[in-house]
Amino acid sequence: MRTVHLVSALVAMSVLAMAAVIAAENKKAPGGAHGRPGAPSARATAKDKAHVAVYVFNRDGKLVGPVDSPRLKLSDTEWRKRLTKEQYVIARKKGTEDAFCGTLLDNKKHGVYTCVCCGLPLFSSEAKFDSGTGWPSFFQPVATENLTEAKDFKTGDLRIEINCARCDGHLGHVFDDGPRPTGLRFCLNSESLNFTESTKLASLADPAAEKDSDAKANAKKSSGEGSDAEASSTETSDAAKPAGRSATFRTVGATSTDETTGKSSDKPTEKAPAKKSPAMAVFASGCFWCSEASFAQLKGVKDVVSGYSGGDAATADYQQVGSGLTGHAEAIRVTYDPNVISYEQLLDVFFDSHDPTTLNAQGPDIGTQYRSAIFFANDEQREAAEAKIKKLTTAKAYRRKIVTTLEPLTGFYEAEAYHQDYAANHPDDMYVRANSLPHARKVRDKHPDLIDAPVKKKAKP
Repeated sequence: MRTVHLVSALVAMSVLAMAAVIAAENKKAPGGAHGRPGAPSARATAKDKAHVAVYVFNRDGKLVGPVDSPRLKLSDTEWRKRLTKEQYVIARKKGTEDAFCGTLLDNKKHGVYTCVCCGLPLFSSEAKFDSGTGWPSFFQPVATENLTEAKDFKTGDLRIEINCARCDGHLGHVFDDGPRPTGLRFCLNSESLNFTESTKLASLADPAAEKDSDAKANAKKSSGEGSDAEASSTETSDAAKPAGRSATFRTVGATSTDETTGKSSDKPTEKAPAKKSPAMAVFASGCFWCSEASFAQLKGVKDVVSGYSGGDAATADYQQVGSGLTGHAEAIRVTYDPNVISYEQLLDVFFDSHDPTTLNAQGPDIGTQYRSAIFFANDEQREAAEAKIKKLTTAKAYRRKIVTTLEPLTGFYEAEAYHQDYAANHPDDMYVRANSLPHARKVRDKHPDLIDAPVKKKAKP
């Protein structure tokens, strides 16, 4: 078994202290340094206002606005009654659901995603894309007025949190690595959203839309201008694009508008050709200090996080996992750019960085928590892993049978702070020198064309 050093507590304190310093420095950074072209504007005072100007649906199932809508403010007790436990933790307490576990991740239907807390329209299926990160992703909202932003320093790095403009419900975060035309990736929690199909948008009719429509109709009647039909409509149009929106995005549902002819079509909006978005892979190959050191040096790898996978959230801590009875394996979550490095190449590195023929053991580390395993997030990853094992077996690459398990990814839980970047931060540690660094050198020797600088920065969803 791996030696647990007496200085672990001091290491943990040191890392936490460093994170606090980084967070303090980030808070000093000018906001302009983190600006993103086309990003929705943050309205810091929005939550202090009694009303907000937002876009909503009317009784005809049309998106209209901006209309004046009262903010929804409830007590903590009231929110608990209105929401499920999972919805409350994420939407009201700023939690994050596990990757690849959200109920709306693989939703392919046409329609609109609304705030689970107040029903405000937020995103359309026309802007949804597969980012490979494990969370529902969109390249733009239906209206930027319906979102607010806030700086988030919880991880030690600056992230941009997105919230519902009407009830301040937590939705997720926005990043600048999305596809065209915005280049943004709005990364959402399924538990923060409800979905309504495009044929049922009338069910989302908002009282604010009808109140606004009636007020305008009465105003025109009293002045003798226009007809009732003209006065009752506040639908958006190309000629009246609402201020602040990052792109024309008014057609919500199964139809779209041809940008060259301006004519409506019955086909869903087709995304412009774009580079592949960042993807994620989860591997277990013994001690995660060794696994992380091997993968962090690869080109195209954006982030490597040490953690636990295969068991329940309640047992995902170092002491319990060390018992070998939790079902967890010490694993790493690799976030990578598929335009630079492929999943198949990551599999090559995985098999070349450890011994896949030793059951529940790697070097001095023994136990089910040190098993060789590939946690596949989808059928493509499973099929690629199966093909790789078959190829190695046919070629008789090893004298013994490959015992690597293929397990569906049901969750990944980050390990304690002091485990992150352990080999890079402790190159003189006896275990690291004897095990982690040799694993990394082996990968460099076998795959020199894949080597880049080590990854240090941790990216969060």
